[in-house]
Amino acid sequence: MRVGLYPGTFDPITHGHIDIIRRGALLVDRLVIGVAINRDKGPLFSLEERVAMIESECSLLSEETGTEIIAHPFENLLIDCAHDVGAQLIIRGLRAVADFEYEFQMVGMNRALDDSVETVFLMAEARHQAIASKLVKEIARLGGDVSKFVSPEVKTALDNRFKAG
Repeated sequence: MRVGLYPGTFDPITHGHIDIIRRGALLVDRLVIGVAINRDKGPLFSLEERVAMIESECSLLSEETGTEIIAHPFENLLIDCAHDVGAQLIIRGLRAVADFEYEFQMVGMNRALDDSVETVFLMAEARHQAIASKLVKEIARLGGDVSKFVSPEVKTALDNRFKAG
């Protein structure tokens, strides 16, 4: 069984993430969405909320692609998470050239730790390249419309979070 790992904080999950998940799922038999705990980023949504959003957003994708898609929280090294879930492949999304330098360094470090785990980059579709969770949160916080960037359910979660203060 070919297992892929698509890691990120997904705070919140966007159409860009869904695009990468949909296409990544076609490369593997099982796709694990590694939900990073990463306290340094100070996520807007709790780990439980982010996992629930991913599970909700990916349930139809799993049926559509025929690939099992699961959410898996992690707080250890990415390569250790890959070992934990049996992944042979790490899937990373690229939006722009600026993403590449950081991702290139990460691949080098991961290969130094375990060269049996490959990394595959998928370019976000052009219409999703500008979408970043950080920007989506900022737009929502300032009362802007994020419906072009996230699902209606995620938009509602953002609206509720910012209305609650």
